[in-house]
Amino acid sequence: MNKFTAYCGLNCETCEARLATVNNDNELRKKVAAKWSKLNQVGILPEMINCEGCRTDGVKTPFCDSLCQIRQCGLSKKFETCGSCGELMSCDKVKMIIGNNRGALENLRGVV
Repeated sequence: MNKFTAYCGLNCETCEARLATVNNDNELRKKVAAKWSKLNQVGILPEMINCEGCRTDGVKTPFCDSLCQIRQCGLSKKFETCGSCGELMSCDKVKMIIGNNRGALENLRGVV
């Protein structure tokens, strides 16, 4: 499986936070911080936008590193992704993502 497929099935390769990090793009960091702050109704600073992917070694955003319940669950169960879990289709943690993003579900089903 592609190391840039997140635990939830999203593609970290196309994530704006990852793109800002690998390209050291401070303008994109500002854009992502503003967008995510509004979307999540929390204060996210541009300097928090540093991530190389949730299943790769390296830096992660504070959310991806320790606050994402999906990633924490996958790590604790030692799964490659949620696609390895028998509870994928009934899981409350991942249901919003796979319900709204067909590509994420397809990525996870490729694991099973």
